[in-house]
Amino acid sequence: MTTDTVPLTLGFSPCPNDTYIFHALVHGLVDTGGLAFRERLEDVETLNRLALEGALDVSKVSYHALGFLRDEYVLLRSGGALGRGCGPLVVTRGAASMAELRGKPIAVPGRYTTAVLLLRLFDPSLDNLVYLPFHEIMGAVARGEVAAGVIIHESRFTFPEYGLTKLLDLGEWWEGETGCPIPLGGIVARRSLGREAVAAIDRALRASVVHARTNPGAAAGYIRAHSQEMSDEICAAHIDLYVNDFSLQLGPEGEGAVATLLQRAEASGIIPRSTAPLFEV
Repeated sequence: MTTDTVPLTLGFSPCPNDTYIFHALVHGLVDTGGLAFRERLEDVETLNRLALEGALDVSKVSYHALGFLRDEYVLLRSGGALGRGCGPLVVTRGAASMAELRGKPIAVPGRYTTAVLLLRLFDPSLDNLVYLPFHEIMGAVARGEVAAGVIIHESRFTFPEYGLTKLLDLGEWWEGETGCPIPLGGIVARRSLGREAVAAIDRALRASVVHARTNPGAAAGYIRAHSQEMSDEICAAHIDLYVNDFSLQLGPEGEGAVATLLQRAEASGIIPRSTAPLFEV
């Protein structure tokens, strides 16, 4: 594959944190090492499935999905979502405890999302899962169609508007259980691109994050074009929550958190075991 002439397919979500991070990269504002990209914006579960089908060269994926992708894709060290105080929430209209939810339908935002992985690690008996697009979950809970829902993205800021209450912060549980920040989503690249191209993509992505942080207004139009249903305040809160120093570089703490999550998922039989190195370099 001649990566210097053929655009690489690049998948990420229309959520403000992703459009903020990728803006400079896709608009040619940083050095890409001669690589070109063709963007594809989809919700995270669609991206997970596209990567599982091998349809994308580079993509944002859930860390749960990464557990099924390690033989074909390598994890990059920049551009992902990992942190503290940013995990999925379990919300309900009437349940008083997580134990009350056993056997009852719980709406979740996709089979391969990290939200589902965390719920299964928390309590494997919570297995009556209803898969819905993330933006439909709060409405389903409010209407009583499901007993509870696991919400992600900007939903964590707006669930009280639906008359819902928080039963559990899965990220807070994870942090208390492991001491690690919670890995939500990372950027992967095909192993077949080769070490040189993967390293160039990672450098370009890091530069894109640096550009966004040093030019905070530059991506505003791009972010707004893909988040028209969100207020400016929610967009800003979304970026503040999910973009941090781990987005710039995972570092030892971030890499340790990812390893811990994957090891626990393997030990629980949720993802297959793999001997493939997680990073290319």
